[in-house]
Amino acid sequence: MKINDIPEAFSVTLRLKILSCLITDSKTFNEVLDITGATKGNLSTQLLKLENWGYLTSCKRIENRKTKTTYTITTFGLRQFEEYVNLLQRILNPPFES
Repeated sequence: MKINDIPEAFSVTLRLKILSCLITDSKTFNEVLDITGATKGNLSTQLLKLENWGYLTSCKRIENRKTKTTYTITTFGLRQFEEYVNLLQRILNPPFES
């Protein structure tokens, strides 16, 4: 990944928070909501964008007559996130040239 190729998924702070919190494990909508501090509407919008771009998947199920949605980062999403972090590391720590 190059600086002029940074995907749109990483251009919004909330999207970075969402992907960051999903790296270790799947989370429910309410868990992501609590972690990110986002509003329900904004979170829903950003989750849908990330899902449409292939960065995460959602799984809906009924629990106690309520819909419970769980989000999981995809292999593609994890790979893109790692490439983004590596790009930032290269920017912050350029190779030493003599």
